[in-house]
Amino acid sequence: MTTVDRCPWPGADPLMIEYHDREWGVPLRDDRKLFEFLLLDGAQAGLSWRTILHKREGYRRAFDNFDPARIAEYGDRDTARLLADPEIVRNRQKIAAAIGNAQAFLPVQQEFGSFAAYVWTFVGGNPIKNRWDVDTDIPATSPESEAMSQDLRRRGFRFVGPTICYAFMQAAGLVNDHLPTCFRYDEVD
Repeated sequence: MTTVDRCPWPGADPLMIEYHDREWGVPLRDDRKLFEFLLLDGAQAGLSWRTILHKREGYRRAFDNFDPARIAEYGDRDTARLLADPEIVRNRQKIAAAIGNAQAFLPVQQEFGSFAAYVWTFVGGNPIKNRWDVDTDIPATSPESEAMSQDLRRRGFRFVGPTICYAFMQAAGLVNDHLPTCFRYDEVD
């Protein structure tokens, strides 16, 4: 069976299939990768994940490979450069949030020893393994994503509402929302 045969999204393009089969739901504890997912999930607000996934390489280039320390130092010239970059979503609020979130990210790393240590506290250190019958059963939020959202906002993060946090938790493997019929369901633990 090929990867394409196993994808749960009929008609999905190869990039979406690759993302599902290799990344989505894999537990992450790498701070830079977690920051990448948080930035991309915030950029996705109001858009499709497919759109963001197809702009991911542009984001990597434009945002210094998601290095929060470098992004935290961005100023007006960087903002202007990003607003002119067609390879990313050119939304002033989302760009400002990405820079501000990098600035908020660094104190969290300092306080907890890593951003990973911080975000994993919301699920007790281990992935939540859900068991949904069909994809329409998967919720948009959870009590954990609501708690994460509230705490991130308190720490100065933006574009981190409960729905964005839940998508982040799914992507970063804090929550396993692959269906039990999906070949990845038992693989990502």
